[in-house]
Amino acid sequence: MSEQMDFLRTEGVNQRLLDAVEDWRTKQAPAGQNVAHRIPKPRYPYYGKDVWEEAISALLSGEHLLLVGPKATGKNDLAENLSALFGRPQWDVSFYINTDAASLIGTDTLADGEVSLRHGPIARCALEGGFGILDEINMAKNESLAVLHATLDFRRCIDVPGYDRIPLSDATRFIATMNYGYAGTRDLNEALASRFLVIDMPPITEENLLKLLNREFPGLKSAYAQQFMCLFTDIRKKCDSAEISTKALDLRGLLAAIRLMRQGLPAARALELGIVNKCFDDFERQLVQDVVRGRIPEDLTGHDAFED
Repeated sequence: MSEQMDFLRTEGVNQRLLDAVEDWRTKQAPAGQNVAHRIPKPRYPYYGKDVWEEAISALLSGEHLLLVGPKATGKNDLAENLSALFGRPQWDVSFYINTDAASLIGTDTLADGEVSLRHGPIARCALEGGFGILDEINMAKNESLAVLHATLDFRRCIDVPGYDRIPLSDATRFIATMNYGYAGTRDLNEALASRFLVIDMPPITEENLLKLLNREFPGLKSAYAQQFMCLFTDIRKKCDSAEISTKALDLRGLLAAIRLMRQGLPAARALELGIVNKCFDDFERQLVQDVVRGRIPEDLTGHDAFED
């Protein structure tokens, strides 16, 4: 936690909020040994002072969060970082067509000759004081969403037919994410949306993208870090102007391509694997290829891009 706190201080996050998080953690029962392994260790930090302050304030106030934004805005990274900062075990729930109430709350099971409830992720999160990450919540069926109404409002409980009511631990929070425009998504109904505080996630800034590149690849020469940052920005601009789809706007793909370069793969082939080949339309793939060639030399190698 101390490393994460140092990072947030470096980013300029309000010290009173950070002190409040430490005080909150001391007052909560620690995660049990059976779920301690669920406390995440984030792979990437989230850069964005204002968003950090909004999210921390909401969670300290006992509210649940809905992170809304386009692709590559760091919604899941922020959710994971928040779980780690508050020191709570995390349960990830991905909503899709077959997600129903039973898969969220639990199902009947036979144990020692008796029928009992085998808790699902929402129920376990409620009992263990965890952070539940509700991924792509606007893909959920109505049946699944109905389960969450009493869970997310002032009642803070789950009524399971045939069993006792499950109260939420004081430490339990839910963080939902959603992305407009994906296939299979729809508008969130007002009843559910009113149970969240909503953060509109901004795109990563050029400055913060440079910070991320320098943190992930400390040996990357500054000139090439700048070019990779500009490459991602150029792709985003083409997406914003509707010249291409968002398939190539893949920050994870860019970072993976740079890792491939560090392993010895030429830049052109690495970026094909990480970015260009994400486009399945030939015309769109050519447009993205032109953007890549305009920024990154085809013969660039890891030896050239990284310090010895």
